[in-house]
Amino acid sequence: MAAAEGGGARGCPALPLANGRSIPVLGLAAPVAVKSLCWNLSFGLESEGLCELCALWLQEHMACVYIGRIQKLLNPGSASEFSTSHQGGYSHDAVVHALQKCGIRHIDTAKRYGCESLLQKAIKESGVKREELWITTKLWHSDYGYENTKKACLESCERLGVEYLDLYLIHWPDAHVPGKSNREVRAETWTAMEELYEKGLCRSIGVSNFLISHLEQLKEDCVITPHVNQVEYHPFQRPQELVDYCRSRDIVFEGYCPLAKGEALIHPSVIQLAKKYGRTPAQICIRWSIQNGIVTIPKSTKAERIQENCKVFDFNLREEDIEFLNTMNINRKLIHLTYPLWKG
Repeated sequence: MAAAEGGGARGCPALPLANGRSIPVLGLAAPVAVKSLCWNLSFGLESEGLCELCALWLQEHMACVYIGRIQKLLNPGSASEFSTSHQGGYSHDAVVHALQKCGIRHIDTAKRYGCESLLQKAIKESGVKREELWITTKLWHSDYGYENTKKACLESCERLGVEYLDLYLIHWPDAHVPGKSNREVRAETWTAMEELYEKGLCRSIGVSNFLISHLEQLKEDCVITPHVNQVEYHPFQRPQELVDYCRSRDIVFEGYCPLAKGEALIHPSVIQLAKKYGRTPAQICIRWSIQNGIVTIPKSTKAERIQENCKVFDFNLREEDIEFLNTMNINRKLIHLTYPLWKG
């Protein structure tokens, strides 16, 4: 896979999927993670039946302006740019830098993040060819169901400015469709995903935040096994039972939030290892995740941090240090949404 000039993700390996394709082990998670004010407002609009037009319009056209102003008022010393980070935001310049200067070729987003059309602009400006990119986006629960899924996929492609997706994921296992069980809706949705895959509109299909019970139900109800399951993964949250299950079924495990919202970067054990290897805490966490066989998608607010996060392919952690980091697991999830509920 080609890498841009300037190092960074140069030499990024890829993991094979069950369908014969390969996914880069390192990517850039690029959401417009709207701050709680706008996020809660969009959820409120969704509950009133205005979800699709209003939530996306708020996120794509208002959030970057208004939240940036709110951040400045609440914290005068903060950066006014709305950029990609665990604290929320989107930065056009950060995405362009990742593609042009860092060699990033794997971009992860979702309809819910409201930045698909913004990513189209960044990708065009970067000059990177479509065939060099791996683009993942996700189907939000309000689009679940057979017909809705196919329509939502086409709309995501249009917003991203692409003719196909490298990977399309069901974002959450919960559905919230009146009169139907979550399992029934997941099965209908996955049937549509299978058709999108067979037609080539989605070159790989998968799920996100699915537990073993959800995957077992899909196994019974559908034909194609998900190629990927994307789940929270960092030193404090290492769901090894789920990882092992996925591997037993040739499902590649992809981990988001690899820096534990920045908490792992200040942990004494991580800092100690960073000093030992002459690396940064972020590089230690990302390298640990990759050496555990996890496709890893960090995000950051700053160009220099993105560059730093990419420089993880010229060293290896010793086995005893990997095992030491493994022992830090306390089953502590840091991504908590009260809606949709993670059950069923």
